[in-house]
Amino acid sequence: MASVMQSVAKPTSALGQVLAMSLDALVIMFTKGFSWRETVQQAWFVARVSLVPTLLVMLGFTLLVIFEINLLLRDIGALDLAGAIAGLASVQQIGPFVTVVVVAGAGGTAMCADLAARTIREEIAAMQVLGIDPIQRLVVPRIVAAVLVSMLLNVLICSGGLVGGYFFSVYLQGVTPGSYLDSIPLFTAIPELMVSMIKSFVFGLVAGIIACYRGLNVSGGSKGVGDAVNQAVVITVAVLVPISLVISLIQFAIL
Repeated sequence: MASVMQSVAKPTSALGQVLAMSLDALVIMFTKGFSWRETVQQAWFVARVSLVPTLLVMLGFTLLVIFEINLLLRDIGALDLAGAIAGLASVQQIGPFVTVVVVAGAGGTAMCADLAARTIREEIAAMQVLGIDPIQRLVVPRIVAAVLVSMLLNVLICSGGLVGGYFFSVYLQGVTPGSYLDSIPLFTAIPELMVSMIKSFVFGLVAGIIACYRGLNVSGGSKGVGDAVNQAVVITVAVLVPISLVISLIQFAIL
């Protein structure tokens, strides 16, 4: 019985700590000085480590799905809807999902490893002794940077999916340029794009919070740093997938 209670209490306590850190960051963001320099540096750092994985995943996943769907459309005689399917896939579903993978697997791990290494070297404790709030100095800029980069990556993936789908459809599968462009607004318009951006905002926010929390709560030396990074990736993906599903269900119910 005691082991069952401990297994329930441990994740509950961790969830409470994550929420407490999130609220502290939110309050500090609007009440204390904001570190723009650190935010710009972290945004560039996250973008640099995430850009190549984003391009590779987009080319290997988004365009492949569009190409396969176009083969099905050609078999049923509906190839003129290639642009609509490309917009539906890139903007509404695949774009945000790829953002989840990249932000959690590249940007989140980089931030988590950086903070975990600082924690192991007792830099965080030294900052607290000097009266410097690590939430204000380190956590808030990283969360803001994760959100900004996540939204930028989503725009890149959506645009790349539509442009890549155009070349695949027009030059490899015989779709006319006019029918491709004319069919895009059938399933994809400003409301769908806004929902996609909301997803990327939430994904970046959650990924940044989890990465910072695991980085600041690490122990066990260098092995603990590796464990924290692995846990940050697993937890982020496990949390963001149901969040994406919930947002999609709300979108379909409203729109």
